[in-house]
Amino acid sequence: MGQVELIKVKPQDDGMRLNRWFLKYYPDLPMSRLQKLLRTKQIKVDGQKAMAALKLVQGQEVRIPPLTAANAADRKNELDAKDVKFVLSLVIYKDENIIVLNKPSGVAVQGGTNTKFHIDGLLEALKFGNEEAPKLVHRIDKDTSGVLVLARNRQSAVALTKAFKEHRVQKTYAAIVNGRPAKSKMRIDAPLDKIGEKMMVTPNGQPALSEMEVIDAAGDDFALVKLKPLSGRTHQLRVHMLHIGNPIVGDGKYFLPNEKRIRDIADKLYLHAYKIDLSNIYKNVIIKAELPEYFVEALRFLGLRLDKNI
Repeated sequence: MGQVELIKVKPQDDGMRLNRWFLKYYPDLPMSRLQKLLRTKQIKVDGQKAMAALKLVQGQEVRIPPLTAANAADRKNELDAKDVKFVLSLVIYKDENIIVLNKPSGVAVQGGTNTKFHIDGLLEALKFGNEEAPKLVHRIDKDTSGVLVLARNRQSAVALTKAFKEHRVQKTYAAIVNGRPAKSKMRIDAPLDKIGEKMMVTPNGQPALSEMEVIDAAGDDFALVKLKPLSGRTHQLRVHMLHIGNPIVGDGKYFLPNEKRIRDIADKLYLHAYKIDLSNIYKNVIIKAELPEYFVEALRFLGLRLDKNI
């Protein structure tokens, strides 16, 4: 494809989001590349700047810039031998439908401003045989480590995207928090809204619900907790733990003044996506991601133990 094309939206695609339309017709186009093309107005709908979430209408014209050469350049720059080895080392589970990674803290899932290295840009390295590159179906924060699920085929991508959107995927996180929560178990029902650069609890925010359970505690100074997000708001667990007065250790965005610090541990966010239960989509598929070494060292230093049955 060496020239600009104008593609009319078909009747069967009426109401489809623009990003889903590209996933359907241009499966080899990385999400990061699509976002850049949208930001730079190289992709337009009926001659107007478009957003990824735009719902298309039958008969509209989508402007498609030349893609092949740009994609080849992106892959050549991003997928050197070191990057391929790195992303392959993250694979903890693979079957005919999904690939699951144990994502390190500090690695973004998708690209953005000043973010050049990310999982989305490495997906070509996770092609096996003649299949397409796997597709992102959800995301976790850059500084959060742990389970990240990728779809290996179109059918799985549709099923998983829908399941994540409908909160039918059960996710369990482990976190080290400041202080000992007042209750050993609780539900945190606190609506969230974005205020400036942060998410905050507000009376009229979007509904957000999390479950918290204390697994172990180091006196009243620190605790290891199990967290389950029952909704999918940005930074939900981090803001909810701050809201109850027990912010996650190492969180430079959501913290309390004069909160305690753990001496001699890595400067990381101690929030790990530990387990994901996909049984509602694939029978008996439950995957756990081992804690990173710095997290394990912090547990040892504090004398905390993770229950392997969580």
